[in-house]
Amino acid sequence: MLNIPSQSFPAPSSQQRVAPGGQSGRNKVALKPGHSLMDWVRFAKSGKDLTGLRGRLIDVTQEELLKHNTRDDCWTCIRGLVYNVTPYMDYHPGGEEELMKAAGIDGTELFDQVHRWVNYESMLKECLVGRMATKVTTALKAMLPPPPPTGLAPPTSLAPPPDKDSRPRYDWFQTDVTVHLVVYAKRKIPSSGCTVADLEAGVLRLEVLLGKMSYMIHLRLADEVEGNVAVHTASSVGKIQVSIRKQAKGKWSSLGQPLESHNTFLRKKDRAPYYRDCVLVSKTEVNYNTHVYRLQLPRGSVRQVPVGKHVYLKALVQGTEIVRPYTAVDQSLVADSQTPSTESDLYLMIKVYPDGVFTPYLHSLHSADKIAVSGPEGSFSLRPLRDVTQLYLLAAGTGFTPMARLITLALHTMDNISKTKLLFFNRREEDILWHCQLDQLSASDDRFEVEYVLSEPCEGWPGRKGRVDGDMLKDFLTRPDGCKSYVCVCGPTAFTELTIGLLKQQRFSEEEIYAFQG
Repeated sequence: MLNIPSQSFPAPSSQQRVAPGGQSGRNKVALKPGHSLMDWVRFAKSGKDLTGLRGRLIDVTQEELLKHNTRDDCWTCIRGLVYNVTPYMDYHPGGEEELMKAAGIDGTELFDQVHRWVNYESMLKECLVGRMATKVTTALKAMLPPPPPTGLAPPTSLAPPPDKDSRPRYDWFQTDVTVHLVVYAKRKIPSSGCTVADLEAGVLRLEVLLGKMSYMIHLRLADEVEGNVAVHTASSVGKIQVSIRKQAKGKWSSLGQPLESHNTFLRKKDRAPYYRDCVLVSKTEVNYNTHVYRLQLPRGSVRQVPVGKHVYLKALVQGTEIVRPYTAVDQSLVADSQTPSTESDLYLMIKVYPDGVFTPYLHSLHSADKIAVSGPEGSFSLRPLRDVTQLYLLAAGTGFTPMARLITLALHTMDNISKTKLLFFNRREEDILWHCQLDQLSASDDRFEVEYVLSEPCEGWPGRKGRVDGDMLKDFLTRPDGCKSYVCVCGPTAFTELTIGLLKQQRFSEEEIYAFQG
């Protein structure tokens, strides 16, 4: 948790005293009438043959996949499964152009860059053509070990294992009343936020997030334990200790039985998101269309979402599994005295779209209702900010929310940052989140500046008008000699892509820019 001084943001008395965070937008094209997500769900369930194979599933060779690469005949492969996405073309929120990038090829990498959180198996199940046929060459066969006697499939990857000297390891010890599992990361780690622990029905799942890598412990514990988990982190030496109380006194002969993915060290993006059911505790209004939703983790779960990271929310809406990403909110800035807060409570600031699919469902939930939530995701790192002196934040709409958390961090915990400037884009003045609080912060702290840009201003609006352009950024992005700058961008994908292009024209390098993606 951040240590917030008395001059905090927003002000303690504010009715909008909730933390920065929220969802990142993604670019959407104008779909034809009758082509919304729910229209697609209804169409997919209509019984029509969406594959052209009359219900048959086939093995698809590489040569066959390549033949289906046009707008009117488009197949793609995701994780070994081939889909005919031709019927989905007019329903895709990102437009035809995005789908065609994966036409006739393996689109897994492209899919993961933008849609890793989407449950494509549910969305496209009626479009499933079959599996990719695997042809193993003679040279590859010679490299593979003989099949195991258990009948398990041979390894699917020939990637060498991580260097044993750098690979995390674990150990355990016990007393008569407690059992302790210790992970040695073999590197410096954040003081909080890198460990996700879940204990349910005697099964412990522990994930340690180390940059782009993920280390997993997954065990059925040897004997019955109480439901709470305590996690202690020694960041400087890279040690994490997980402590659990035994239900009955005595010594265990082993820690437990290894389960799937136990003691594995993988790229984070290669590990599927893991969901746990969280309870809705409260909803707090921010403005006319935005609320903060406070979610409480199950008793045996411990998790903190680091600055700049997001989580996925998953729900069954009208018979279809829908998943959406939302940026976590810093709980230290939330005024909710109705129920005592715990360190693992999750706060999400979300704009509700009346004609949307997911947010109306979320807003219809009542206190004590449950929703599935993943662990922290995202590539943002605080490391590049350690020697930055000028921090520029360019936000559009609810893209402001991760920026607000960065504002708190820059002003209160990073002494190297001498100036933080926010350029905040909205349609109308009433859409500006924390307008008064941002103005008050700017007036009280000369290290922070904010400017607003409205695309649909009312008459008499004194601030900037229009949309992001090169002249506006050139005027805003002052770069004093000898100062190191960093720019964070968040908003709908069209805004983000345009802004990044303009920043590069201003001679900002890729190492000086970070874009939050939704």
